[in-house]
Amino acid sequence: MKYKSTRDGTREYSFEEALFSGYAPDGGLFVPTTLPTIKAEEHLIPWSKLTFSQLAYYVLRMFISPAEINDDHLKEICDKSYIADEFDDETFIPVKKLGSAFVAELFHGPTFCFKDMGMRPVIHLLSYFATLRNKPVTLLVSTTGDTGPAAVHAVSDASNPLLTIIVHYPRGQISHFQRKQLTTVDSECVKVASFEGGGDDMDRPIKETLLMISDNDTAGRSFCGINSYNIGRPLMQMVHFIWIYLRMAEQLGIKPGDKNCLIDMVIPTGAMGNITGGYMAKKMGVPIGMLCAGVNINDITHRVIENGQFHRKKIEKTLSDAINIEVPYNFERIAFYVTGEKHGTIKEWMSTMEQSGQLTLNAQDLTRLKNDFRSARVTDDEMCSALRRAHAMLNYVADPHTAVAMAAAEKLGYAFHTENLLSGKSVEMVILATASPCKFQETVTVALGKEGWEQW
Repeated sequence: MKYKSTRDGTREYSFEEALFSGYAPDGGLFVPTTLPTIKAEEHLIPWSKLTFSQLAYYVLRMFISPAEINDDHLKEICDKSYIADEFDDETFIPVKKLGSAFVAELFHGPTFCFKDMGMRPVIHLLSYFATLRNKPVTLLVSTTGDTGPAAVHAVSDASNPLLTIIVHYPRGQISHFQRKQLTTVDSECVKVASFEGGGDDMDRPIKETLLMISDNDTAGRSFCGINSYNIGRPLMQMVHFIWIYLRMAEQLGIKPGDKNCLIDMVIPTGAMGNITGGYMAKKMGVPIGMLCAGVNINDITHRVIENGQFHRKKIEKTLSDAINIEVPYNFERIAFYVTGEKHGTIKEWMSTMEQSGQLTLNAQDLTRLKNDFRSARVTDDEMCSALRRAHAMLNYVADPHTAVAMAAAEKLGYAFHTENLLSGKSVEMVILATASPCKFQETVTVALGKEGWEQW
């Protein structure tokens, strides 16, 4: 398996090169040269019996050549990434029936958010190659609250002196719990800095730094960005979409791979890295139905899915800060597949976006996007209302981002609350719960009151 830029298909890169580059040299994002095919009999049915780390191995084996990492080493990386003692649920991602729908809880890892699922293997892969080359690596991260703690914990857990990390977070725009997760780590390998601005204001400086460094001598040290523009992130997150699909099929009595029984997924969406992993899994053959993005009032993802307007707007503060994103960089990967892998089109689109801050899809490309994606925009009031309803009717407390997805599911017409059925779609649906409420005491208290928080 080789990799190429979304903006140029003439040059191929190894997995190691793609992983360590973060961005492609031309400023694009890396994608596999081809997406492997996942089949029912050959893959999904036997995979349904695997543990999470075993599934991760078989999925990643499709994307990493044995010439780069042999079977034994890749299995070891997956096992180290998903150690039972680091997770508080033996299934890693429990899928629970909740009202008329399902919720997949991705927050049972060490930092209580879904980023643990993808970040831990990325760090262990980087650690493997750094040790193999005996080359120090500095990781650069910008976080809206969850990516940073997951990366810091994974680097500390890897215990590799060749790995160091610098994390940047927007001052006043992450929760108190998230800030403490970042700033109380006692490690010489970790540096944390706050900045004034919006959630993704550090993305451009980091991108420019990485592209500049790649052209200059850095005294033998590598610098690597590990936000979800890094191909490692959506590849690793693809694993949990396949796991969730298999657990849903198990609970519903569906034969894995049955194309007549699609499962829609509703995802709290910020930089679009998570939903991109789901889209790639779907394109490979996993019977996922619609991928539904739940967004807050920083709604560029909703606007592009609804009317083709990928237009930059200034970020507004919300109660779901972790998905406050001005320009989700993973839209470039989604657009690449939507256009039929047209490198020239993507290069032109991204150049337009970088110069003007506005890209408008034509009717044909918008129709293609709508074939796989839906979206809903959720205000703070609507999010709090959804959180309260889930608590009152289902005795379930969600974090604010999962509550955004819950409100989005209702807006899109899915049956959810047993006592409050809306249009009642016949298709099965699962909401991805991306963080634990424990990280967001302030917001949960706004929604449920002090007594509600203390009872939880």
